[in-house]
Amino acid sequence: MSLMTAIEIGASGLSAQRKRLEVLVSNLVNANTTAPAGNDPYRRKDVVFTATEAQPTFGNALDAAMGGVHGVEVSGIVSDKSDPIRRYEPGHPHADKDGYVNYPNINPMEEMVNMMSATRSYEANLQAVTVTKEMALKTLDIIR
Repeated sequence: MSLMTAIEIGASGLSAQRKRLEVLVSNLVNANTTAPAGNDPYRRKDVVFTATEAQPTFGNALDAAMGGVHGVEVSGIVSDKSDPIRRYEPGHPHADKDGYVNYPNINPMEEMVNMMSATRSYEANLQAVTVTKEMALKTLDIIR
């Protein structure tokens, strides 16, 4: 695997985790939003990752022959299919005729844990890119 391929793989991980963080923040921000009676409230979203082949080059073809080199990409964002949480709040402007309000089925603690996981994954990818860059610079120093 070339150093540039390692940087590309790390960059794909950075991009994917950034998108995951954006979706998690959106979930957290909308955890207590409601919608008028008869409408569905915000649905929790989750990011789906898929492994991808690195850019086709001769070096990558050699790497693929020995087990493959992959990056990651966001293949989609899916909405949670679970039922909303119903709370009895007859004075709420979005209450239905029975006095219930639909809230998104979002657990803020779970979202915070997912955000910490995404942040750690982002940091790990950033460190991998940084180390790879330092290795490339050391290689150039040796050549001089």
